[in-house]
This record gives sequence, structure tokens and C-alpha cells, in this order.
Amino acid sequence: MKKKIVWVTGASTGIGREIAKKFAKEDCIVVVSGRRKSRLVSLVGEIKFAGKEAYAFVSDVSSERSVHNIYKKIREHCGNVDVLINNAGVTVFKSFLETKIYDFDYLFDINTRGTFLCTKIVLPQMIKNRYGHIINIISVAANTVFENSSIYSASKAAVVAMSNVLRKEVRKYNIKITNVFPGPVDTPIWDTKTRQKYRKRMMQPKDVAEVVYEAYSKSGKNMIEEIYLRPQKGDLEN
Repeated sequence: MKKKIVWVTGASTGIGREIAKKFAKEDCIVVVSGRRKSRLVSLVGEIKFAGKEAYAFVSDVSSERSVHNIYKKIREHCGNVDVLINNAGVTVFKSFLETKIYDFDYLFDINTRGTFLCTKIVLPQMIKNRYGHIINIISVAANTVFENSSIYSASKAAVVAMSNVLRKEVRKYNIKITNVFPGPVDTPIWDTKTRQKYRKRMMQPKDVAEVVYEAYSKSGKNMIEEIYLRPQKGDLEN
């Protein structure tokens, strides 16, 4: 059987990096993208050292031109994308009043616009092939109230609403849309002080990657629409 081509955005560190390694381990051809070239090259080197196939392309998901360019390179080097994992994401921890217009634009550009652009670029071919799986790494913040995260929550909630409508539109083409809602994960999105304080309580990126792969591999004729993951002791403020 033809190996599935999996594109993981925001794969430089954290959840995206572990997702890429997991799918590569399961014999998929993995394409990783992000803004930090050295980390992407390191990741691809690690995957290839294990005898698997991977490619790295520097990309800014908020830029339509950048997304078009990387998609063109993916098709030239690998073929059509079978699985898109929208993982690229950023946040700022500020109260609503402290949040600046720049913060608002930055979060929505990466978290919401980026997901829109990457999804839109792969969909026509998926529809033509009558096959595809889009997995969005969102956050429990999309529907849970956390102080100092109003704009981050809004940007992620927008992805949920967009994806829910899209899911209904593309079911007939055998395209699956899965939203994954992780709670606190030990990644660089948190500041050093918070990570040190709560590391033993947080989930690990590898834990999320395992669940994401299960959502893909076990779907079959069914569609796993949503998955929630939280540490056993709950969110950090509890």
C-alpha cells in the first residue's frame, strides 16, 4: 500500500515534534514545517536515522504565500497530503486590558488564520481523492475559562466553530475532521517558572502524540470528532 503523507505544522518543538516522530515510526512519510529551520532539520535527521522518511520546510502558516509555496514543495517531493495536522499555535498570558492589538493579531494569525490556510490548501485534492484526515490540535481553553487567556481562548474557539461546520460539509467526500483538546502539556508555550512548578502534573507531548495517532489509525469507517485530554489531577488552576 502507498505510504500516507502526513504534514505536521508547528513541528519544531513540543507536541508537533512528537506527533511527527510517532507517525514516522508507524511508517508514514512525514513532512514537518515551522519557523525554526535548525530544529526542523534536527528532527528530520532523527527520523531518517531511524530508517524512516521525512522532509522539512520552513514556513509561516499565517502567510498565504508561504503556505502555497510549502504545499507546492510537498507535492513536488512527496505527493498529495493524506493527513494534515494543524498543530502550529502561540499564546500570550495577559489580562484582557493588558492585551494589545499586536497580541490579538498575532494569536489569530497563527492559531486561526494558519489553520484556515493550511486546511484550505489541502482540501481540493482530498476532495478529488475522496480521502483525507485533518486533525486540529486545539486546547481545552477553547471552552474552559482561564484568566489571562481571553484572546488565546477566542482564537482556538474560532477554530472549533470553523472545523465543526467544515466537518459537516466534507463528510460526503470521506474526509475526517478531528479536534483534539489537550489540557496543560509540558511544552515551551509555558514560561520556565510555570513548567518547573507544574512539570510533574503536566502531560507530556508524547502522550498527546500517541492519542493523535490513535485517532487517525483507529477511525476506519467511523469518525472520531473530538478528543479531550487532561492530567489526572485536572487543569493547573484546580
